[in-house]
Amino acid sequence: MQNSIKKKGKAIMELLTKEITEKAQKQFGKGSDLDGQMIVAKFFNPVGSWTWYLMNLDKDKDYAWGIVDGDAVEMGSWLMSDLQNQKLPFGLGIERDKYFEPVPASELWKELNA
Repeated sequence: MQNSIKKKGKAIMELLTKEITEKAQKQFGKGSDLDGQMIVAKFFNPVGSWTWYLMNLDKDKDYAWGIVDGDAVEMGSWLMSDLQNQKLPFGLGIERDKYFEPVPASELWKELNA
């Protein structure tokens, strides 16, 4: 499996690639400003309905900020370690959409709130 890490003998998807990390960290100083940022990655629960759209990432590579589509659509922060360590049914974990193309954050926000 490409972009995976081993955890207790099981391969799980690596959520942050070098490219995603660099793009997200460059935007960290912009905070919650939607107009000047791109969504650089999409993470999702493969057995649920929650999706996390990454805008920016602190230098610690853990504190993340973006748009979360869960019980409601909102902007907020999360820890990447929480997503990476999430244990889901069938031995699954949170996954990264490998085919996601970056989009302007303001456009995604409008689309999700339409």
